[in-house]
Amino acid sequence: MNEAELEQWGRAFRQYGHEVVIEAEDADIIVLNSCAVTNDAGKKSRQLLNRLYRINPEAHLVVTGCYASLNLQEVAETLGVDLVISNAEKDKLPQIILDKFSVRTMPLIAMEPGETSLYQRGRHRAFIKIQDGCRYRCTYCIVTVARGEERSRSTADIIDEINQLAVQGVQEVVLTGVHVGGYGADISSSLSELVTHILADTDIPRVRFASVEPWDLPDDFFTLFGNPRLMPHMHLPIQSGVDSVLRRMSRRCKTAEFKSLVEQARQSVPGFNVTTDVIVGFPGETEAEWRSTMDYIESVGFGHLHVFSYSPRQGTKAASLANPVAGAIKKQRSQEMRQLGDKMKADFYTTLLGSEVDVLWERGRENGLGELVFHGYTPNYVKVQTTVAPDNMLENKICSTLLEQLDKQQLSVYGKVL
Repeated sequence: MNEAELEQWGRAFRQYGHEVVIEAEDADIIVLNSCAVTNDAGKKSRQLLNRLYRINPEAHLVVTGCYASLNLQEVAETLGVDLVISNAEKDKLPQIILDKFSVRTMPLIAMEPGETSLYQRGRHRAFIKIQDGCRYRCTYCIVTVARGEERSRSTADIIDEINQLAVQGVQEVVLTGVHVGGYGADISSSLSELVTHILADTDIPRVRFASVEPWDLPDDFFTLFGNPRLMPHMHLPIQSGVDSVLRRMSRRCKTAEFKSLVEQARQSVPGFNVTTDVIVGFPGETEAEWRSTMDYIESVGFGHLHVFSYSPRQGTKAASLANPVAGAIKKQRSQEMRQLGDKMKADFYTTLLGSEVDVLWERGRENGLGELVFHGYTPNYVKVQTTVAPDNMLENKICSTLLEQLDKQQLSVYGKVL
């Protein structure tokens, strides 16, 4: 979400004729899109805020995002902060900033309207914000408080943004939001309808999803993947492998339903990659519940796990739940779950060796031996690396690639471009 918003603002600033610079010390205005999804994310937002001021104290420092929205007064009083923009005003951020600092005048050399800054920032997948806000209240989640009610963008706006990116050479877009599966509920549409329009009305070669809540997907959703432009990978957060913990989290999907959904996905496309989130040490999580979660996660099998050690967030219901799990136990369980995740990823990647797939290659680097090393991703979001001659520029190209060998240390696959 934050990445998608940064890109939207970047295009808007360039449309006004201003330049997006790579280094903070070169900027006249710095915008920090802060995060508060975990305590650690809030801490990192504060640290980055202080570091940006030290790097360039002369720049106008603007802070927005979830951490800023939840701590408006604290952030506004932080040394060096010139302007705080809440999430409610995010859509108008470029105009607010340019008005505030009196830089609305069009510079002499204006950029092309809508020009992307993706490549300049080393990005090759464009994140498309399709909606904001969430109607649900999972007991651990502070983001729904910070982001507010659901608001869907119009299909026409999304199609237009994707087509602009396609003209500029972007090969892949990722549909993102706070509650992606809830898209359209406020405008008499749905995620399925949006994807159908994108596949019909754009020529973008690759479309994929960011995180989607599993309970939002209709029974026929995976028939959409019959179109090869829709990438066979979905991040479906489960959070726990036992129904008793899911109830305490106020999650709307039971473990049996989730497993059935994953089976549908894998039946739709061979090699479909399902990744997930797991929260470790949720209040009241017993040893028996933990063992059941470990067994469940292993039985379903995932291509990647995002493992989060639970931390209480002030303003959420879970922060007041009884029987918190000790820090040492949470640390031990996190390590155990991450080890399982690495094993499952290696097992999944091994099943793909010997196959030929299309890889979208990203920025390369020299390896000191007169060669270029590139990495990229398969349609099912497996990370691949390859080594080529220095005159073979693969960046932003989709190439048929033979998957040859597993790098167990890096948990990636070595491939040969065909």
